[in-house]
Amino acid sequence: MIDGVLFDVDDTLVDTRGAFRHALAAVVAQYLPHIPPEQVDELLAVWREDAGGHYRAFTRGELGYVEQRRRRANELHARYGGPVLDETAYAAWDAVFEAGFVAGYAPHDDASPVVDRLLAAGLPVGALSNAGTVYQEAKLARTGFAGRVPMLVGVDTLGFGKPHPEVFLEACRRLGTDPSRTAYVGDELDIDAQAALAAGLVGIWLDRPGGRRVELTDAEIAAAADIPTIATLAALPALLELP
Repeated sequence: MIDGVLFDVDDTLVDTRGAFRHALAAVVAQYLPHIPPEQVDELLAVWREDAGGHYRAFTRGELGYVEQRRRRANELHARYGGPVLDETAYAAWDAVFEAGFVAGYAPHDDASPVVDRLLAAGLPVGALSNAGTVYQEAKLARTGFAGRVPMLVGVDTLGFGKPHPEVFLEACRRLGTDPSRTAYVGDELDIDAQAALAAGLVGIWLDRPGGRRVELTDAEIAAAADIPTIATLAALPALLELP
């Protein structure tokens, strides 16, 4: 029996992958004009993988938000022949990136109907994300989730984010549910499903088709055999055995 559901935001409720592609297309047009449009998907894969681990360092409280993104931007430019971005140049770059990113926000088609189904069944829902609370509130509002999916915990709530168990427990406290009877649904195996399970929640891996942020080895996938896995949020009500 599940008494409440927590959702990750990016690439779970919101098509953040698509928004990043929109942002990087704008960056390519202005800063990397020698890159053909059909190569933007390659840049997207590099950006999402974040081989330097800068975003995860941010979620651990080791880097500021602006600094992690500036490092990622400079690594992208170094790889694809763009200019080095000092603080001033990066501010202009980020304005281009952010405008494209926000313009690209869209909900996943399967998200809103499932949220409505959960609420109709009397289950409270909320969001837990590794991005800033205000930033994610604006994203949820723009994609139609305001008033239905409150942003409960962001990386700034406790000063660190997933996979630390405390962020999951704090989200349950704010949702008003027992962790052992709370489902957490997210698109990353390690910091979402497995971390939620380690914190005492019911971790559910949303393994959407179309390419993961980081490719998993066969061993990593095999180790997740005990994690409930769905390919679409439309499968969540049946997994939770909702009437």
